[in-house]
Amino acid sequence: MTLKAKDSKIKSMENKFEKALEMREEQFHRLFGFSKKTMKKMVEILRDAYATKHKRRGRHSKLDVADMLMLACKYWREYVTFLSLAHEFGVAESTAHDITVWVENVLIRSGEFGLPGKKTADGRKT
Repeated sequence: MTLKAKDSKIKSMENKFEKALEMREEQFHRLFGFSKKTMKKMVEILRDAYATKHKRRGRHSKLDVADMLMLACKYWREYVTFLSLAHEFGVAESTAHDITVWVENVLIRSGEFGLPGKKTADGRKT
């Protein structure tokens, strides 16, 4: 792969999030399952967590935090294989898995996102 081709691939990866934000709200919701406002809030939380994680050490990811979120959203929404995600985002299969797990954990720990709890037969939460 030539340097020019590699640069254009990197630029296309950087533009995925911006391109998604250019979509109409209803199309965006159909694709990701939540609103642009929610997506921006998720990115904000993930950026803070990533900055904290890599404050003093650690190798930085090949993907931007927004692309990590898009990778995880694609997995949640479409249940594609990690091999497919790895190919699409240009990372290893194990990295695609690790990114998805990290994104899930950070968003759950933030307390702003989560699934509703179980309810009993009479409608009360357990």
